[in-house]
Amino acid sequence: MTVDDSNSGEDTPPPSDSAGYPTPHHDVDHTAEPTDDPLAIRLEQLILGAERRYTPFQAARTAGVSMDLASRFWRAMGFADIGQASALTEADVLALRRLSGLVEAGLLSEPMAIQVARSTGQTTARLAEWQIDSFLEGLTEPPEPGMTRTEVTYPLIELLLPELEEFLVYVWRRQLAAATGRVVQAADDEEMVDRRLAVGFADLVGFTRLTRRLEEEELGELVEAFETTSADLVAAHGGRLVKTLGDEVLYAVDDAGTAAEIALRLIETLKHDATMPALRVGIAFGTVTTRMGDVFGTTVNLASRLTSIAPKDTVLVDGAFAEELIRTGDAPASETEAAEAAAKAEKEGETAPEYRFGLRPMWQRPVRGLGVVEPWLLGRRES
Repeated sequence: MTVDDSNSGEDTPPPSDSAGYPTPHHDVDHTAEPTDDPLAIRLEQLILGAERRYTPFQAARTAGVSMDLASRFWRAMGFADIGQASALTEADVLALRRLSGLVEAGLLSEPMAIQVARSTGQTTARLAEWQIDSFLEGLTEPPEPGMTRTEVTYPLIELLLPELEEFLVYVWRRQLAAATGRVVQAADDEEMVDRRLAVGFADLVGFTRLTRRLEEEELGELVEAFETTSADLVAAHGGRLVKTLGDEVLYAVDDAGTAAEIALRLIETLKHDATMPALRVGIAFGTVTTRMGDVFGTTVNLASRLTSIAPKDTVLVDGAFAEELIRTGDAPASETEAAEAAAKAEKEGETAPEYRFGLRPMWQRPVRGLGVVEPWLLGRRES
């Protein structure tokens, strides 16, 4: 790959991806350039394992990639423009070589390599912020009077860094194995991208009012408890927590029965917590497009709309989800049909079919952007 030697300060057109679309350009505040604080530099060298050595142009040239491509990789990873400050290390050069090498080898297209950089950057940025704000902040409280936080930060990170790094790689490999398993079990290539999934939104009722009434620390504790409870329940039943939005969580599951169980358990669990507000859940079933770990499409929009109209402590589902529960034998088509099947089984000395869930049709109503929908109220069904 050739090196772009046009870094002479001349005007150049905005960078664009391989499809010809301009890469969004942002005015960068260069007061955010790399700090000269001695402790910050020592911590940076400890974490990165290398000293500052290269300007962005020097790093791109050493890696054997164009400055344009290097800039797009860095921006995709979430790193700010730093002008021509000597702030990059051998690790930055190696990362550029690896990404560009995957492109040159034909293993990834250039847009896909940028997407890999972006998804990795977004995920790890959030993880790093959480660890600093919620984890290291508490641990770096001075253990003895007179000690400053900065005096304990360096040795603490020195001890934690290798352990956290190994744990991160372990969890990533586990998640990658699970995601790969789901893909290879897809019925065909098309299903690998556009899959039929059950998508559920769970939303805390009256959260906006709570933000005005609770102190910031209390609100943070409530959100953390909600997210933790939701994540644990979704994971325990084999679902996937797609994202959390403070007062709302989005999860996806391969089958409707599991999605229904998760929704009802969420409501039941939070009902027993006096500190938690009521919950409402909306679930839809259908084709979903997955991109960068997120889910998109009409099915997702419908699940969100169902959540917004659900009464508190209830689960509303769409017609396709109800049909899927009926098809798999998790719910009867109607209570009349269930009663007739039970009477017939008793008459013939057979075991009556057992259904985990019950469905009750609700009022039809127009939903913005989706037309008229007929929600179904989901509940547990006693034997």
